[in-house]
Amino acid sequence: MSDHADIHILDVTETPDLERLPPCADPRFDHRSCDYWEDEVRGAKDARPAWWQPTTPKPKPKPRPRSDNPFAPRPGGEASYNPFDPSAATAEPAFNPFAPEPEGDAGGPEPDAPAKLRLLRRGRHVFGSYAKVLLQGDDPAAYAQFGPLSAYPRAQAVRELYPALPSSPLPAVITCIATTSKARGRGLARALIDDVVADLATRGFAAVEAYPDLTLAPDEASAASPAFWEACGFEMAAPDERYPVMRREFA
Repeated sequence: MSDHADIHILDVTETPDLERLPPCADPRFDHRSCDYWEDEVRGAKDARPAWWQPTTPKPKPKPRPRSDNPFAPRPGGEASYNPFDPSAATAEPAFNPFAPEPEGDAGGPEPDAPAKLRLLRRGRHVFGSYAKVLLQGDDPAAYAQFGPLSAYPRAQAVRELYPALPSSPLPAVITCIATTSKARGRGLARALIDDVVADLATRGFAAVEAYPDLTLAPDEASAASPAFWEACGFEMAAPDERYPVMRREFA
């Protein structure tokens, strides 16, 4: 347990968090540019540095003049005249779906966020974070990515191969668990999965699944091995010589 005394697990929700992701054991791949599970057809794991660098945001379309929008608030916060509401002149304006959107962050990533961060944050205010990184001291040592099944089309495609799996309620999925080569054998990946599972259990899921790919070498696979998941309390829900399904239900 001494190896766990100085670990810290953080959610990946901002650009500085993305920069803390540990390197893949196989240098051909990069967690920061991997969209393998998000794209059923073209997802890639290979290193693409430009893909996770900040990008120049597209300029916002020039809004129409407020005078052209009868539903927009008047300049300076002046309330529109309402003959049926004597207090309208002093009341706070109500929410108006036709009014121009307010400036500022409405919950999404910053306009120039790297592409990977956009994928990880797209459901943040509904589901929560989609990734965690484990630090040992100041060094990134392990990474996990997860989320609702609907966020990962490739995971859905794998799961559809097994119609006997429970179809309702749909599980959360853990698509990626990885440690650096230096951090192997210390139980850090399991510690990270324990944290992810505990987090998912608070988000309304009845179960969580993982889909190892037994056709790949260990350093190429993003979803570990059945033996790893069994050590984390998962059971073999659908045996297969290529794509078994590992599942853990929440009590």
